Amino acid sequence: MFPHERSLVAKLKDEPFALIGVNSDENFEELKKKEFIEEQITWRSFQNSAATPPISEQWEVQGWPTLYLLDAEGKIRKKWVGSPSEAVLDAAIDGLLAEMKGAKEKPAPAKKSDPKKKSGTPD
Repeated sequence: MFPHERSLVAKLKDEPFALIGVNSDENFEELKKKEFIEEQITWRSFQNSAATPPISEQWEVQGWPTLYLLDAEGKIRKKWVGSPSEAVLDAAIDGLLAEMKGAKEKPAPAKKSDPKKKSGTPD
């Protein structure tokens, strides 16, 4: 999974996107020194048991890996228990980014005219 996660971070570096990891391994500090460097994990990653209660309990994780896709307000838009295929994950991320861009690009609703005003008079 790490190669695809690396590619997402690179591909979406100019987008409103962040990848955050939670690691359940007890030897997290050792992993950070070795595996994180070897696997080129550049995104933020937290140790599950460092929080009270553990992050997995707070987020109701039922299995590892569990992936969550959150929108800009922090709302869970999609949850996967187990690894989704790269195509499925990419489509979900791309869809949410397109939705966010579409919401930003929508013109403001037209101002409703006051029926009491005569046509041609300024608002």
